[in-house]
Amino acid sequence: QVQLVESGGGLVQAGGSLRLSCAASGGTFSTYPMGWFRQAPGKEREFVAAVSSSGDGTYYADSAKGRFTISRDNAKNTLYLQMNSLKPEDTAVYYCAARRRGLAYSNLSNYGYWGQGTQVTVAS
Repeated sequence: QVQLVESGGGLVQAGGSLRLSCAASGGTFSTYPMGWFRQAPGKEREFVAAVSSSGDGTYYADSAKGRFTISRDNAKNTLYLQMNSLKPEDTAVYYCAARRRGLAYSNLSNYGYWGQGTQVTVAS
């Protein structure tokens, strides 16, 4: 059982940056591929970025490529999402998740552990 707690969200102007963190406890963090997802009001939860268990492999949604960077520190049991050049359409609740099965890193159903989410609001 892995517990995940996100932090770092907030209100930022368009063009600004935020760094989200996800602290893991209760399990072997280093064995789980991890992902970030987001859900805007009235929309389905969508994939943002994923990282392999070792941190060597990273994957991004087209909307995140070139602006967001996912990383992890297995010694600190922490996942990160650095978000630059933020846009109003990035406004959403951001969730971190640990992938429990399957190989498709963008498939929500492969993720078995989720955090409670952190709100990111980008003002125009």
